[in-house]
Amino acid sequence: MARWMTKWQLVILPAILKFGVWGAGAVAVLDSSTIPVPMDFFIAGWVWNDHGRFWLYSLMAAAGSALGGLLPYGLGRAGGELFLLKRINRDRFERLRERFERQEFLAMTIPSMLPPPTPWKLFVFAAGVFEMRVGLFMLAVFCGRFLRWMILSLLVLKLGPGAVDVVSHHALTVLLAVAVLGALWFAWWWMRRHRKGIAD
Repeated sequence: MARWMTKWQLVILPAILKFGVWGAGAVAVLDSSTIPVPMDFFIAGWVWNDHGRFWLYSLMAAAGSALGGLLPYGLGRAGGELFLLKRINRDRFERLRERFERQEFLAMTIPSMLPPPTPWKLFVFAAGVFEMRVGLFMLAVFCGRFLRWMILSLLVLKLGPGAVDVVSHHALTVLLAVAVLGALWFAWWWMRRHRKGIAD
């Protein structure tokens, strides 16, 4: 693991950073669709080297993640129930089904907010198995990933690249922060819509 991290820091990261915001989207597609990569480290590196466009890296990476997630989602939708049952027991399968039936948007958004070792692809696969609508699936992944990486980016601007360790070791705190921000945004959106309705 130490050898991999050294190679990543000295060889892989500098090469990837050269691709800028487009690299963020491309690497996120790869991470979500097939080969897992340390996205938090990549985001931290991009943001630290290009402070002014921190939000753009989060935006592109979130879009890439939503796009790349369509591959495992599609496999699940094509008939992955038996495959899923080989990896989780029946009780957990039914809990996942209930979660997606009750509130599918949050069922996909919340795992997308959380850093590793959250089994994100399991939820993506389950979203396909339980036939979550494609548009809603992509929106949920995008929102969750964007909020997660925006918070990480802001922490990087404040604390430096070491903010990745803060996120990985304090996932619950990060989730609560995301939840608070999400609640504030929803309250703002609802009040704006309500005022518009009154004006009409």
